[in-house]
Amino acid sequence: MTSVKEQAAISRLLSFLQDWDNAGKVARSHILNNFIETNQGKTAPELEQEFSQGASLFLVRLTTWLRLTYMTGSRLDKLLRSIGIFLSAVSSNRYLVEFLEVGGALTLLEILALKEIEEEDKKESIKLLQVISNSGRKYKELICESYGVRSIAEFLAKSKSEETQEEVQVLLDSLIHSNPKYQNQVYKGLIALLPCASPKAQQLSLQTLRTAQSIIGTTHPGIVDSVLKVLRTMHLEVQYEAIELIKDLVNYDVCPALLKGLVALLIPSFKETSKQQSQIVSDSSVLQLTAHLPWFLQQAAAAKAIGILARGNTSLAEEMLHLRVVHSLMAAMGNMDHSNSQRQASLTLEYFVQLFPVVEEHVRRSMGEELYKLFRGNAEDLYRKIDSIQADILAANKVNVTKELYLSGLSDSTMSFYSGHCNQGQVAYITHFQREAVGEKEQQSLQGHHTHLVFLLPLRLLPFILFCRYLLFNPASFKVE
Repeated sequence: MTSVKEQAAISRLLSFLQDWDNAGKVARSHILNNFIETNQGKTAPELEQEFSQGASLFLVRLTTWLRLTYMTGSRLDKLLRSIGIFLSAVSSNRYLVEFLEVGGALTLLEILALKEIEEEDKKESIKLLQVISNSGRKYKELICESYGVRSIAEFLAKSKSEETQEEVQVLLDSLIHSNPKYQNQVYKGLIALLPCASPKAQQLSLQTLRTAQSIIGTTHPGIVDSVLKVLRTMHLEVQYEAIELIKDLVNYDVCPALLKGLVALLIPSFKETSKQQSQIVSDSSVLQLTAHLPWFLQQAAAAKAIGILARGNTSLAEEMLHLRVVHSLMAAMGNMDHSNSQRQASLTLEYFVQLFPVVEEHVRRSMGEELYKLFRGNAEDLYRKIDSIQADILAANKVNVTKELYLSGLSDSTMSFYSGHCNQGQVAYITHFQREAVGEKEQQSLQGHHTHLVFLLPLRLLPFILFCRYLLFNPASFKVE
């Protein structure tokens, strides 16, 4: 038999629930305000005490109202915050299960895709998804099984609020941890975000990709092309994160493709802008430069990235020499249409010249003494001092140090890299110089020692001559039995 105090508590609960059931939108909004103010931060036992062991009865009403109204575009922020009080309470696993059993996670994901719903409401939805994801591995898997990664990634790309985007990053970071079954799905979703139009989304995706890459340990084939295209950005914070990711990726199996791609970007190809160029008047140089700007930005960023990689690892610098990085850097220095490309390429080339004597020799010969003195005097400001003729000399250079590297033995330290990871074209390229070097040595030997070969030929026949002479004078020693 219940006590008078318990009966009074049950009566208050029933009265509260009845008020909710009979209230309209405005009245329910006031009820939610009071609930949030009085119950924020309470534990599950405290909520049960507040509702006389019937807190779940109010939670199910909140969940039902959410499912009935979320598609109408009504304000949902207070409703979602109220649900969040239940889900984030200490020892709230029962509430979480009750919410998920009625399709709560799927409702939250659907909210992210609706145009009619306010950004602030979607932010609250993301926070609830964070609570669910942080509750354990099986809840992370539930979100991913509900096509959550795609919904969350698309929302990150379309969101206009940087604060909301940062909340999405927290959610994606949670989903990548302790989720072996679906971590690759999250990883691929982050790569798919890189071409999006939002600089903030690109920045956050690159940051989270670094974490994901260290957890997964293997690389996706499409990551190289996606990261290199990000270098076309005008936003330095995005470029910084892309270069930081590139620094990580050189430690994986995509290193050869990454280095080859960076060197290739030093000489831009404008095939992708051919359609744009057909619409541009031939004498409109400003419009042409605007169309080419993304590729010039990419060129400058590639030169900067190559310099950072070379300074951090001499082996990488040697590997890039085989890809004709010196030739490509000098070509970038001749790009009079983009001063930052000239500046970054010049600074990177200066390091290669200081590090490798063979590079210094070829660069000096190709530039000529006057231009080379300007270059060594102040590489960073060289682009301000050169004229159009000198720029053309740089752009049209034919420097190729690969052959000399092989002959000097410098390439021996990097042969393991090529034999393990490079493509057949690179192997053939090196083999070509090996054969050429051997051919040159043989030719020199034939030219320089032709006379000696004439005298050496009888000496090679001497054993045979002596053997014949022996048989001639000792026929009895050779009998067939």
